[in-house]
Amino acid sequence: MSIRDLDFVGLCKNPIFLSGFVSLCLAQTIKTIIAMVHSRKMEPKKAFWYFIGKTGGMPSSHSASAVAICVSIALKDGFTDLFILSLFVMLITIRDSLGVRRAAGVQAQALNHLGTELAQRKLVNYEPVKEVNGHTLPEVIVGSLLGLGIAFFFWLV
Repeated sequence: MSIRDLDFVGLCKNPIFLSGFVSLCLAQTIKTIIAMVHSRKMEPKKAFWYFIGKTGGMPSSHSASAVAICVSIALKDGFTDLFILSLFVMLITIRDSLGVRRAAGVQAQALNHLGTELAQRKLVNYEPVKEVNGHTLPEVIVGSLLGLGIAFFFWLV
């Protein structure tokens, strides 16, 4: 298979792809706008990297894209094996963003707080760990509703 065999135009017209991609981008855009409003002054470069790499926050782009893909598959093919696969991937994605990643982020925040405090007292040298942000239930619900709406939009238009 060569690169010429890949149908990029067909991919970009595929409602399943479009609903997943648009919901991911729209959720990240909303998240970036909310951050810009809260910070009141965000440089364009920082806003770009916030859009590209920000995890956590309102709404959940994980939930939005996973729900959009799952619902789009159901609307296209019904309750097929592919739908069942996408349903479980969606549930795992949402559960992970709500539970595991959220808990890891809270633990990282506590560790960074403790490490910084000990470093200020000159008791240890501390290098902060990355704080991976998970999602709260409202962030997941709003992201899921966004994904649901976008999936129906691409199938009804």
